[in-house]
Amino acid sequence: MLVCMARAGEPLETGTAEYRDVDVAYSADGLVEAVKQSTVAAQVTGRVVEIHFDVGDYVKKGQVIVRLDPRDAGEALAASRAQLAQAQATLVNARAHYERTKQLLAQQFVSQAALDKAEAEYHAAQAQSDAMRAGVARAETAHGYATIIAPYSGVVSTRHVELGEMATPGKPLMSGFDPSGMRVVANVPQHQVEAVRKATSVTVELPALNRTIKAAGFTVLPTADPKTHTTRVRLDLPPARDVYPGMFARANFVIGQERKLIIPARAVLRRSELTAVYVIDRDGRPRLRQVKLGEPAGSGEVEVLAGLSSGENVALEPVKAGIALKQEIR
Repeated sequence: MLVCMARAGEPLETGTAEYRDVDVAYSADGLVEAVKQSTVAAQVTGRVVEIHFDVGDYVKKGQVIVRLDPRDAGEALAASRAQLAQAQATLVNARAHYERTKQLLAQQFVSQAALDKAEAEYHAAQAQSDAMRAGVARAETAHGYATIIAPYSGVVSTRHVELGEMATPGKPLMSGFDPSGMRVVANVPQHQVEAVRKATSVTVELPALNRTIKAAGFTVLPTADPKTHTTRVRLDLPPARDVYPGMFARANFVIGQERKLIIPARAVLRRSELTAVYVIDRDGRPRLRQVKLGEPAGSGEVEVLAGLSSGENVALEPVKAGIALKQEIR
């Protein structure tokens, strides 16, 4: 309502201090992390001959990200195939010798011991052939490891190698994450865990982006840190732009309601250490009064702990109210 005039009749907009049931929230600091984040490492030895992506690039699942020199793996594969061919030839000869020995035994030209020996050589050759076939499969797999592909679609966050470097098994090549699935991880003191578990609403504040996002869901992990006596809580975020791992975030859990004295936040005047509002007196004139504020109450409102009573009107434009007060003094 309009209760006084300022600057040649310009009206002052006012608001009323009133008691209202507002949400009580518990806040916990946290960090943003990706649900899918991993580091791809080399599984064979080889020199890095191709790097197809760099930090910040978007990679689709199945695309080649790094290629190692395949010559060593190729030579090992060729050697395994040659050994398999040799073992298969030996198996053919052993099988033929075994069949001939059986026929000769039937005609009583050889002893049973000769047949047993031929049978043993045949089974040994068969086992050797199977082992060589398995060796070829391993060599083919190792040869495939020279080409490193993306396990899922995502963004490259770190490149660990340069062109020409020697990669060895276990050496990190690239790290990345899937930006479509992000979450916030926060640590909650054990005495607040039960209240957080029953929270009716959860939001995530991202100060760097000046943005507040409603969490898609949250999970209280069933473990506690024995050193800090805190429990980790994961808050799922809906798809959002400009959100990436490592960002600071603040998780706000609505854990109940309390009756508080509330005024519009834009009525507050802050000057150095002074926190005040312009209260409209009975004659419609603004009067500066110092107040003590509590926590923000949401929807652009703030709690008043001291300095105001319910029903009092405050100017929503403190600068205009100050000018009106100066003109009145003159």
